[in-house]
Amino acid sequence: MGLTATKARPARRDVQKSRGGRPTKSAAIERDQRLIEVATRLFLDRGYDATSLDAVAEAARVSKPTVYARYGDKRGLFAEVLRREIARWLAPLAEAAEMELARSSDISVEQRLIEVGREMLSFTCGPDAVAFSRMMTSQAINFPDIAKLGKEEGWLKAVSTTARFFDHLVAQGAMDVEDTGIAAEVFLDVVVGHTHRMATFGTPLEMKSAEKRMRAAIRLFLAGALGPADRVQPKGTNRRRPSR
Repeated sequence: MGLTATKARPARRDVQKSRGGRPTKSAAIERDQRLIEVATRLFLDRGYDATSLDAVAEAARVSKPTVYARYGDKRGLFAEVLRREIARWLAPLAEAAEMELARSSDISVEQRLIEVGREMLSFTCGPDAVAFSRMMTSQAINFPDIAKLGKEEGWLKAVSTTARFFDHLVAQGAMDVEDTGIAAEVFLDVVVGHTHRMATFGTPLEMKSAEKRMRAAIRLFLAGALGPADRVQPKGTNRRRPSR
């Protein structure tokens, strides 16, 4: 499942140290990056339960006390890995939203949302995202803080990013919604929620059918977000019903 862990070379890296015996700042940063990258590969390849700190330390070529000192325990290491992966998954959403806002206003709001939705399908239903979603779900009961991290760093930030995108569309008169936060939650649910759940359950992702469903979901979403064609606009507003 996901990426395959690579075998560590037997030779240890030479870590540059300061005169006090501790690694330099740059060496410590490089070490931490290596630890997270190795832990990510092992979690993806073996799953949470079968990944040990011993294996991570050995593959990353660091001592086990170093791993404990930096992350506390396996749960702390997994939380850091999850935090970095979530940030990596959210980056395309923010980039896609910014790109669509910069495009010509002649492009319909439906097409803008389709482009954003396509990016969302790609990164939320990919093998790594699905693998971590399964691990996070399986550990959520025993470790509520893992579930809280997934909600705060993942879902809420995705909603916030999408809501800001909708704020711009509302300001441009391209959408007509009262609460962009709720609209963002609905959009994320209907556009990628079902496909992501099916991928988590083990259903292979067929991009053609997934995109067909996404387009239909966006049209349904816009049926409410654009409002009726004959809606009377409040005085002092410049909102217009955009072309689809």
